[in-house]
Amino acid sequence: MNPFNEKGKVWMNGKLVPWKEANIHIASHVIHYGSSLFEGFRAYDTPKGLVIFRLDAHIKRLYNSCKMYRMEIPFTQDQFEKAVIDTIEANDFKECYIRPVVYRGYGALGVDPFPNPIDSAILVWEWGQYLGDGALENGVDVKISTWQRMAPNTFPALAKSGANYMNSQLIKMEAILEGYVEGIGLNVSGHISEGSGENIFLVIDGKIHTPPLSASILPGIIRDTVIHLAQDLDIPLTEEILPREMLYIADEIFFTGSAAEITPIRSVDKIKIGEGKRGPITKILQDEYFAYINGEREDKYNWLIYI
Repeated sequence: MNPFNEKGKVWMNGKLVPWKEANIHIASHVIHYGSSLFEGFRAYDTPKGLVIFRLDAHIKRLYNSCKMYRMEIPFTQDQFEKAVIDTIEANDFKECYIRPVVYRGYGALGVDPFPNPIDSAILVWEWGQYLGDGALENGVDVKISTWQRMAPNTFPALAKSGANYMNSQLIKMEAILEGYVEGIGLNVSGHISEGSGENIFLVIDGKIHTPPLSASILPGIIRDTVIHLAQDLDIPLTEEILPREMLYIADEIFFTGSAAEITPIRSVDKIKIGEGKRGPITKILQDEYFAYINGEREDKYNWLIYI
């Protein structure tokens, strides 16, 4: 189903334009060579009003991603953050998903990207539970993918690059065609990396485990959020290299991401995880996450921007 109502506004290079006019030329460098960096995060409808969750962290990661690819955004971070707010205000949504993207535009084709301009855009739309209705409560069935995540010193895994998501698409399509909701990619050493678009956490004997940045993972903002929340709740958590078989013996597993939020995994390769449903620590972290977003907790980390 098309998730777009096509009636809103899109911010492009400093101007708000009608959704259907937010177009680029077919000869733009990004179409031919995947030269785009992007972000994804949410604005929530809360009892205290519309709130953007961790706007500054996402825009900082966008700028870091662009820096790795030698793409200088022609706006300051403060200007880009204001553009996000302006775009949300220009669209009549109670809550929305936010997608800033920076890309090499129309200039010249060839692997050398430097002759092309650095363009940017921000679009917003309504997007429900990323891994399906009821996923946050019931969990999802996943498989370990036959596709590995990128090796070190090939693509920068720390960059949220459109090109990296070609690998993610292979993982996702394989999972869907085999009857699963999502796939888990391993790194080149056969250790747990992440899902096609989510970081991953395992709970074993009351302790949380998650792969480190060196496992070819994206430095997820919700991953970082969960690490902070676990510390606040005195739940032990370690970042460590994890063998794939730990997925089969974990008491709980959950994905994190701005789209997926905190989604439990109920089975891996048709092996039931725990009781085959959302586990107690996952539920505690979900509750704390949404309580923070809804303003029921002190915003001691300055994660909330109210519109």
